[in-house]
Amino acid sequence: MSVKITRMTFKSLWNSEYTMLLNQIIEIIGKYNPDVLKLLKSFERVTAYLPELAKIKAQDQSNVLSKLLNDLDHERDTLINAIVGHARVMAKLTIPEIAPHVLVINRFFDIHGRDIADAPYNSETMRIDNMLADYNAKADVKAAVESLSTKILFDHLGVINKAFAGHFMKRTQDDASVETIDSREIRNKIDKVLTEFFDGFEHCSRENDDLDYLTPANEINSLVSYYKTQIKARTTRRSSGKDVSIEPPIETAS
Repeated sequence: MSVKITRMTFKSLWNSEYTMLLNQIIEIIGKYNPDVLKLLKSFERVTAYLPELAKIKAQDQSNVLSKLLNDLDHERDTLINAIVGHARVMAKLTIPEIAPHVLVINRFFDIHGRDIADAPYNSETMRIDNMLADYNAKADVKAAVESLSTKILFDHLGVINKAFAGHFMKRTQDDASVETIDSREIRNKIDKVLTEFFDGFEHCSRENDDLDYLTPANEINSLVSYYKTQIKARTTRRSSGKDVSIEPPIETAS
């Protein structure tokens, strides 16, 4: 039976989505014995790019870590600025009970600086660590923080700074092992080979009526249609002004 493979514009997929979709297509074809379907050589030309797909995936994961680090850095900047700003506001009030605590906090930031949020990544991490160590070691500072209702900010700053340091170390280790590649060039090559495979699949289905091409074709078409629907929805959201770059990648089709 002659079959048609649903086509899509692969360039609309993010790298993480692209590698996932390609691996899913390879898995589907692999289940139905490409040798029996007279597609082995064409299939092997596709699977030959699996190592290149793995490189794209590794590079994309490094990019994901960079975005996570940027988000964590923004959050700790917000926390630092909130703590410093809150102290400035408290200093303008004439509440006798908090006046001594405001003096303690102001002396604390005279020591550690009010520009921590402007420091480079590693410098900011170190300065926050030093500031929090000093905070935890001084009873008067802890009492002042408690009195001025900023303890929750200090506590969360410690959590975020620790998370940032851990992810920064992981990215540094990953960057040392991740090969720099031109993912667009690799994807263009894979697109060409995959298109040739789909063309061959359709041709073989016309030439071999006794073989079942319909079942794997239906699985591939269902998968590709799912991604096309998700891409169309994302394009609509982008057109309406939404920032789709912060959205999670398309999830695996069930």
